[in-house]
Amino acid sequence: MRWVNVRPSRRTGWLLGAGPLVVLLLAYLIASASRHAANSADKVLPTPAAMFAAMRTMMADADPLTGQLIFWADTLASLERLGIALAICTLSALLVGMVLGVLPAARGTFGPLVTTIAVIPPIALLPILFIVFGLGETAKVALIVIGITPFLIRDLADHITALPREQMIKAQTLGASSWQLALRVALPQALPRLIAGVRLSLGPAWVYLISAEAIASDIGLGYRIFLVRRYLSMDIIIPYVIWISLLAIVMDVALAQLSRRAFGWAHEAGR
Repeated sequence: MRWVNVRPSRRTGWLLGAGPLVVLLLAYLIASASRHAANSADKVLPTPAAMFAAMRTMMADADPLTGQLIFWADTLASLERLGIALAICTLSALLVGMVLGVLPAARGTFGPLVTTIAVIPPIALLPILFIVFGLGETAKVALIVIGITPFLIRDLADHITALPREQMIKAQTLGASSWQLALRVALPQALPRLIAGVRLSLGPAWVYLISAEAIASDIGLGYRIFLVRRYLSMDIIIPYVIWISLLAIVMDVALAQLSRRAFGWAHEAGR
């Protein structure tokens, strides 16, 4: 038997995936109990009860100054910024990536520019964005857009360029114009690739968002994490990190399901 040919069933896959998470959880509980047995005031590894109490306050008790439920207000603010940025990234990447992928002249002209922007560390541009756009929402959204869009454009353009040449030749033989080649040949095959690119970009997008919120913001998940760290409030930081991870997982699963339902043929071809 060759291990490369062993494919676990769906149920077995779930069990295998849950195994490391359970081990990690047990390790944390043991370490937390050990530290609190030695020092009941330990803040580094809070107990589940302490985290539950802290989060219940954040989720259910209104802030005296703003009247908001802090946890939900932070979540809404971060998701709004991330949603706007990802929408801009997706539309921009689709338009520019299609042009660069379909038109060799456009690729030769603007390809080096996109590559140059893509290799610039987006975090290094954050001070410039704050100077140009101020400390409001625009700079935070712009950081995500600048950090994600060049990658999506390059990936999409390369994918379209790598499409079988025979498809383009046959379509032109049947009388297809450049516009029809883009819409009927390139676009249907580009969309599932674009969704896959957005899925891969979720991690960096969250990094850029949290970085921007930590430096200049008064609300948001990243802002809250960096605000309470000065008080060593790990009972808030850890649940916030877990919540961010859960949100990212939900977004990833939603995009995967969208791709499978809308472009099932692309996933069948990849098997």
